[in-house]
Amino acid sequence: MMPGLRPFFVSFTLSVVCISACKANTPPPPTPATLLNAAQGGQISFGTVPGATTQAQAMSRMLINIQKTCGEKPQIGRVFQFKGTDTVGVFFSVTDHTKGNKKLAGMVLSALSGPRQVDAAQLSNDAQRIGKSVNPMLQQLFDAWHPGGQAAASPSAFNDQPASGGSAHPASGHNASAARLHRVSTSDNAASIGIPDDWRLDTQSGGGAVRVFGPKGEMILVNGHMNAIDPTNPRLPSFMRSQAQNPSTFVYPYRGNLMKNLPNMLQAWGRASGNPPSQVQVDTSKPVEADPGQECVQSEGSMNLRGNKTHFNAKMCANTSQDGSYIVWLDLGLLPADLLDQEHQTMAAIYNSVNLNQQVIGQQTQAGLDRIHQIGAQAAADRATRNAAYDAQHAGYWAQQNNNDVQHSNWSAGQDATARNNQGFSNYLLDQTVVQGNDIDGSGAVGHATVWNSTADALVKYDPNRFEIVDTPNYWQGTDYHQ
Repeated sequence: MMPGLRPFFVSFTLSVVCISACKANTPPPPTPATLLNAAQGGQISFGTVPGATTQAQAMSRMLINIQKTCGEKPQIGRVFQFKGTDTVGVFFSVTDHTKGNKKLAGMVLSALSGPRQVDAAQLSNDAQRIGKSVNPMLQQLFDAWHPGGQAAASPSAFNDQPASGGSAHPASGHNASAARLHRVSTSDNAASIGIPDDWRLDTQSGGGAVRVFGPKGEMILVNGHMNAIDPTNPRLPSFMRSQAQNPSTFVYPYRGNLMKNLPNMLQAWGRASGNPPSQVQVDTSKPVEADPGQECVQSEGSMNLRGNKTHFNAKMCANTSQDGSYIVWLDLGLLPADLLDQEHQTMAAIYNSVNLNQQVIGQQTQAGLDRIHQIGAQAAADRATRNAAYDAQHAGYWAQQNNNDVQHSNWSAGQDATARNNQGFSNYLLDQTVVQGNDIDGSGAVGHATVWNSTADALVKYDPNRFEIVDTPNYWQGTDYHQ
């Protein structure tokens, strides 16, 4: 199962808002008094924040109030300013533990409304709907909220393209506005993304993974995934160990602690993609929520890519296994460092415009799982048939001892078929599958390995030319089963 890899362009330090909610001695003020119900199902509130004399104080108290209400500290992005106004804002996402762990996302805004007086506003919605609802909610807010008599801001002041992703827009501290986007879809219709006119979609995108390129060295990858191997693991099957020499294979001895291994993991991803970076410097890094058995890390920093200093923003997830094979997921944004101020908003808008068709992705995943389960069910049926044939052959052996050599040959064949099918049935019960690695690059490496169904599905989905499912009659004696 591919983990959720969002939010993305999120910095975990807030440039002008300082939050230390767990240490705050002053109880958070109530949410501003004016409440609006948004047409998209979210909520909007605004008003003067008691006791706040700066915009940073007002936003900090609003965010503390969210923490007190929801039971956890919200994740926040960089502070940004609405063009043409003194209003500043920051995006947040949080899990509301008081309402069944509901995922929420939204925005906190503040503006000076008088001498040592600050107004603030908050809008929030279900995290799955915030991408489509944030611009209409902002428009509704600015139609009613004019702190200090200042001119109303506009949703386009921070993002010219409404997003349709599944999480809050991470904000930017840079002033340049986002370029207008047009939507393109992957060939399998599993995903779509908004990109500027001079960007292009990688034709290899599919299965929920999307990669787009800009004209100046920009790149965004969403939901990328690779099968990876730890060549130092003694349990790694020999045919997979030979792949360590293949330059397109993700090779790194990862066995946990993704925070520590992140720079090397990014380099391993780059090598496998044909674009290895050097001098990876991680400026900020933080573990984020992950599925059981996985680690996820959100990071930001710089790297030397093709001789150019490049800013990166990444979220990487990895799982560990006992047999030396694991899977890595990556969301990655690359932007030449000298374009950071100019294009950061556009990068964020592109990323947040991703729309995944979960129905198509689910069908693709289920098709692979169905194939594995069908092989297992067939193995169970074959086992019953082969056992019956074996019993007949075994009885015939004892009835025809005068023809010992021929009957012994038949008995051995029946015994071998039974052992093979018994192993197939055992694999079926244990949710395991035999996978074959094929020689597609002239290395001569062909082999079999018994792996978990989920690993088999991921291998075949990752590279169907190199990997294939082995059905029971084609098991190798001594490798896949033993008499």
